[in-house]
Amino acid sequence: MGQDQTKQQIEKGLHLYQSNQTEKALRVWMRVLEKSADPAGRFRVLGCLITAHAEMGRYKDMLKGTTVSLQLNGQVSLSMGNAFLGLSIFQKALECFEKALRYAHNNDDKMLECRVCCSLGNFYAQIKDYEKALFFPCKAAELVNDYGKGWSLKYRAMSQYHMAVAYRKLGRLADAMDCCEESMKIALQHGDRPLQALCLLCFADIHRSRKDVQTAFPRYDSSMSIMTEIGNRLGLVQVLLGMTKCWMIQKELDKALESIEKAQELAEGLGNKLGLLKLHCLCERIYRTKGQQRELRDHVVKFHECVEEMELYCGMCGESIGEKNNQLQALPCSHFFHLKCLQTNGTRGCPNCRRLSVKPGYV
Repeated sequence: MGQDQTKQQIEKGLHLYQSNQTEKALRVWMRVLEKSADPAGRFRVLGCLITAHAEMGRYKDMLKGTTVSLQLNGQVSLSMGNAFLGLSIFQKALECFEKALRYAHNNDDKMLECRVCCSLGNFYAQIKDYEKALFFPCKAAELVNDYGKGWSLKYRAMSQYHMAVAYRKLGRLADAMDCCEESMKIALQHGDRPLQALCLLCFADIHRSRKDVQTAFPRYDSSMSIMTEIGNRLGLVQVLLGMTKCWMIQKELDKALESIEKAQELAEGLGNKLGLLKLHCLCERIYRTKGQQRELRDHVVKFHECVEEMELYCGMCGESIGEKNNQLQALPCSHFFHLKCLQTNGTRGCPNCRRLSVKPGYV
């Protein structure tokens, strides 16, 4: 397949993708990857495949795509970081984001820096350092304002969405609503279905935080419909987690367990360990309320197994990370600890891997 045919097939895949025919688009792009002799075309189609797999929550497929990439650059590091984050491999995710951010700074690539900041916001929201979860998307929004005159509005929309997530977790619900509304407005203007689904999920979470379950449920349902349509299984896990919490607010524990069962099947299929940890935590609360001691013990054990597997604990104090909002600090090796522990004890090297700490990284 020559250069012209490669370009035509890539455009054909993009047309299918934009028409929400994602599986057909993936098949077209895979044929290009197998048959094209054009290096630039192969690199471009890899980017298309990685983006599509990311939006569908296929993180293992994302990693396959990045390992056959023609060169290791900032975009590839960012994609690998997002894939590792989807699989709850946090140290490797942070290491990749650090490389991507270093590449962006060294090459003055503000657009890439903006995207990495959005991913770092997502990273810190997951491990519950909400100050950093807000700082990085705010930095992304600053980059859009200062340098993004000719950029796609999607960059502004994504920064606003991640700010909304952080504001909600910090309890600043009015600010969260404002940011999410702005993001949703752009997503609707551009027909961005994946972002629409995320905004609907965020709206539902905001209403749940206000204990307005009746308003939250229809938004979870709408988000679930789009997530199912585009094949975003990780998004479906997040929707089901939110719905589970709504059922728990209403003390409908059996319905909560039904949602957990569906979410667990999806999380196991994806290899998303953090999702499984959250599900075990919810089950622990439900079975404690129901007084079912055997089931309670099973989920307590599974919860701690997940913590150990993901290394979600501070190597200095031994307490778990990600249970509550805590300020964290990463060392150059990408292991992260409670900031207060590093400030109190100091360290000449990482307690986990013994690598010497020379200077802090970008993240």
